[in-house]
Amino acid sequence: MKRAFFRRCGHAPPEALAPEDQAVVDAFRALLAARKNPQRWTPGCNQDAAVRVGPFIERVLPRPGDDHGPDLIAVCLEHPDYPYTPYPHRYTRKGWLRCETKAILGVWNPAYRMLTHAAAGLDLPDDVGMAPALYGVHVEARRKNNRGYILLRLGPYTQARHTDPDVDRLSAHLEGKADTVLPGFTLTVKGAPFDVSDHLAYCDPYEADAVALLTAAAGRDGAA
Repeated sequence: MKRAFFRRCGHAPPEALAPEDQAVVDAFRALLAARKNPQRWTPGCNQDAAVRVGPFIERVLPRPGDDHGPDLIAVCLEHPDYPYTPYPHRYTRKGWLRCETKAILGVWNPAYRMLTHAAAGLDLPDDVGMAPALYGVHVEARRKNNRGYILLRLGPYTQARHTDPDVDRLSAHLEGKADTVLPGFTLTVKGAPFDVSDHLAYCDPYEADAVALLTAAAGRDGAA
């Protein structure tokens, strides 16, 4: 007895995928396209970036005003669905971090979402490969027309509260004479984020006395 075998013709249309399966296929294709042709991220472009954290890819938000450095910028890790989805309890913020621009894969693309710790239901590791962006102290010199510049930068400090003693000490030193230390300018002291893109302009607050550094800076600018 001869049996008949039925085979699908090579030109026959494939069975339609269920909508949820098609969505997975489309997301995977989008991911492949994004990884193959990432959009280039450039300093100062005001766009979130994608960086590798271990075997995963994460979304980072550059710190406004601190994202222009050609080699180093300040960023914080964000949930892939930010700002529409808040951080889950297990997805902990790490604060501002120092990120080398060469480590940036490109502009953040939603297609990368499936490669994040959040998508895998995992915590971020304790070591994400980026050091804290740290904090600084700025002494500003301003004229009466409010035009001015930063006379002295101190930093980095590991925590914001570590800047308070030097802010208080410098403010006390300037009390009653803030407009005479540098002729034509009024000096004010405040804590500020450590500008990693301009890190060479900072004086190490642990290697010299803060008041001595201010006196030297005012002397140089006054002479100039």
